[in-house]
Amino acid sequence: MNTPFPSGTNMQRSWYVLDASQAVLGRLASKAAMMLMGKHKPTYTPFIDTGDHIIVVNAEKIQLTGAKENDKIYRRHSGYPGGLKETQAGRMRQTRPERMIELAIQGMLPKSKLGKQMYRKLNVYAGPKHPHQAQKPQSMAL
Repeated sequence: MNTPFPSGTNMQRSWYVLDASQAVLGRLASKAAMMLMGKHKPTYTPFIDTGDHIIVVNAEKIQLTGAKENDKIYRRHSGYPGGLKETQAGRMRQTRPERMIELAIQGMLPKSKLGKQMYRKLNVYAGPKHPHQAQKPQSMAL
């Protein structure tokens, strides 16, 4: 008797919608990262992308616990001397709320080519609308 082994070519990928309104950033990110990696499936294999597509809506309504609204700092560097840019979470929510969720989920994925492939299946939108109705996404509760 042979054990079935998944291949990356014939994977069945579903589409799921996660609503970020009234959700805590870390909890939503860990759930989305698990779905992107495919850890919820019995066919999970660490070195094959078996995950599903994730759509996150209402990113502007994500919750942060404690004093993270003022204390959490997002940093990026331009590559030039003195090119460090810092942004507080409150300011990031006003300007680019999608990026907060993207960075949280990206940090929970593998740091490899496979992780980048998984990250490409993530779509985050600030409002309640998304252009993926043709894929018939299923709503998912946290």
